[in-house]
Amino acid sequence: MKDSEYWINKLELAEHPEGGYFRETYRSDEFIDTDALPERFNGQRAFSTAIYFLLKGNQVSRLHRIRSDELWHFYAGSPLTIHIIDPQGQYERIRLGGNLDNGEVFQAVVKSGSWFGAAPDIADSYSLVGCTVAPGFDFHDFEMGDRDELLDKYPQHASVINLLT
Repeated sequence: MKDSEYWINKLELAEHPEGGYFRETYRSDEFIDTDALPERFNGQRAFSTAIYFLLKGNQVSRLHRIRSDELWHFYAGSPLTIHIIDPQGQYERIRLGGNLDNGEVFQAVVKSGSWFGAAPDIADSYSLVGCTVAPGFDFHDFEMGDRDELLDKYPQHASVINLLT
């Protein structure tokens, strides 16, 4: 099995602000006009974007949210757990991986406006995934979670918030 450094170099990944490594692989040449988008968007957006995303076993994707739906795809390495707190405060965890008989899935959707983060299930491995966002990702739509604010709003999810902030 290839290690994380192989994939970081081979795929030319760079550090991501939320943790881990990424590289954008697709950004649609066409755009959705601002007036055709929901009010939560402050400008036009690409139809869709896609990235490679890698977390080493000791890394997490810190809790954040975006204004679009995000579809995760599993590629290689350890299964990964995506932790989601939806806008109503409901918690969900999804195991992304290749062992469908063990409750893992190849793809998972995080709905817009949900707080989410992730961590590899095996500490001495890595997880290589892809993320597709529609309407396309824009850093204006990205918000990192603040531990204190999230704990005040969702105290019932303190263990996840403390792990991923």
